[in-house]
Amino acid sequence: MKVLPYPIASASLLGFWLLINQSLSLGQFLLGAGVGLVGGWAFAALELPKLRLRRPFTILRLATMVFTDIVKSNIAVAKIILGFGSRERSPGFVEIPLELRDPYGLAALACIITSTPGTLWVKFDEPTGTLTIHVLDLIDRTEWIRTIKSRYERPLMEIFA
Repeated sequence: MKVLPYPIASASLLGFWLLINQSLSLGQFLLGAGVGLVGGWAFAALELPKLRLRRPFTILRLATMVFTDIVKSNIAVAKIILGFGSRERSPGFVEIPLELRDPYGLAALACIITSTPGTLWVKFDEPTGTLTIHVLDLIDRTEWIRTIKSRYERPLMEIFA
C-alpha cells in the first residue's frame, strides 16, 4: 500500500483542515496531515473504478443543456411559489427505467436531477435499473421519462461508456 495513494485529495484535506481551524500552527498542521493521510487511505480502500471520460463535446453539450434546464426550472418554480397561474399543482413520483449502470454516470445523473429545481432523486433500484424521482409539478409521466432518458441518460452513456 502506498503511503499517499491520493496525494491531491490528502493535500486538499490538509488545506481544508487548516482553513476551518484558521491556524497555521505546528499542532494544527500535524493534525491536518493526519486527517489528509487517513482520508487518502479511505479513498484507496473504496477501490473506485477507473474513470474514463469520452466525448468532450458531449460533455460541453450536456453541461449547456443542464445549465439551461436549471434556469428554466428556477423560473417555473418561482412562478409556482409566487402563485402565478390558476392551475392546481400536482406533485408526484415517476419511475424511469434506466440503461445507465456506470457509477460515475449515475452520480452525475443524480447531481443533475437534484440540482434542477422541482425535481429530486428519490431512489435507484440497482437490480431492475429503475430510478424514482419526485416532481413538484407532474403533468405527464411519459414526458418526464422521455426527457430524462434522451436529454440526460443518453449523453451520460456516451461520456461514461
